[in-house]
Amino acid sequence: MGSLGVNFGLPNEEMELEFDPSALPPFKLSEIRAAIPKHCWVKNPWKSLSYVLRDIVIVFALITMATFLDSWKFWPLYWALQGTMFWAIFVLGHDCGHGSFSDSSFLNTVVGHILHSSILVPYHGWRISHKTHHSNHGNVEADESWVPMPEKLYKQLDFSTKFFRFKIPFPLLAYPLYLIRRGPGKKGSHFNPYSDLFQPNERKFVVTSTLCWTLMVALLFYLGNVVGSLQLLKLYGVPYMTFVMWLDFVTYLHHHGHENKLPWYRGKEWSYLRGGLTTVDRDYGIFNNIHHDIGTHVIHHLFPQIPHYHLIEATKAAKPVLGKYYREPKKSGPIPIHLIGNLVKSMKQDHYVSDNGEIVYYQTDPKLFNFSGKKDE
Repeated sequence: MGSLGVNFGLPNEEMELEFDPSALPPFKLSEIRAAIPKHCWVKNPWKSLSYVLRDIVIVFALITMATFLDSWKFWPLYWALQGTMFWAIFVLGHDCGHGSFSDSSFLNTVVGHILHSSILVPYHGWRISHKTHHSNHGNVEADESWVPMPEKLYKQLDFSTKFFRFKIPFPLLAYPLYLIRRGPGKKGSHFNPYSDLFQPNERKFVVTSTLCWTLMVALLFYLGNVVGSLQLLKLYGVPYMTFVMWLDFVTYLHHHGHENKLPWYRGKEWSYLRGGLTTVDRDYGIFNNIHHDIGTHVIHHLFPQIPHYHLIEATKAAKPVLGKYYREPKKSGPIPIHLIGNLVKSMKQDHYVSDNGEIVYYQTDPKLFNFSGKKDE
């Protein structure tokens, strides 16, 4: 199977399962593509813009309600709802970055900048790093988002870094820091055009996005002077942090926390198809439509050009080809409370991968979460 014939870090009971998710798939990417109806690839800019209008109307309606009521009975509900809408807006800007919003690069760029700058995301800086993530998904050496740390790197980290990386709720607040300095073992910033993230011909785009981000920060300072710092915190600051938690929660669970451990690859064992097949679909209950079906993630990762409003149909068409390589998401109730268990379990178990081998699985540091019990004794 693999060039080394060994799956590093996979427990014996999982190695004995009938289906091995690291086995070479018996189908090609082109076969999956051929199974997806042609109309699923068509991008309708008016339909995409209608989702933008929907989300913006809801955002301003919530602001109006919160300002009018100005009640501590309503603020917690507002923070939850508005933070969710900020997350929905992020997803639409994400679609602009993939080019699935429309066939017009100009429209994608303008809308993407407006949406992402409004929630303090540098559009081009993030778009480029996210493209790197999609191009190298499942690759320990080249992936960009929530990448497993090799054992050697993990053991070099001090305790505080490990604690904030794996102890909930801190990983759910990681995104702003990631934009500034990326993750452990990686250098660069999404705001710096000379970062390792970017090629020389991409620098002008990064400058534009950083400028837009700076203008948004300036606007927030101005609004703070107009309405007061506390009111701005309530109207924007807390929803922003709720959005950050949504983003970290969803993006992490798209690549971690499945009931059965999934492989990561290096070297010759990695391919775009094999890496994409390690992604995980999730059911978010009532939030599926609100955040534009971002939980339908496997087909999105393999074919990010497909608009979000076609992902469910495209997935249904592709499933006969994917077979056991597609993992049906657990059905959610209205609120996806079950996913909290997946997150907690993964944070407790998925700490690093072996330095050796081209097919590796997460391993657990048994000492990481034993420190509190020992101190209490």
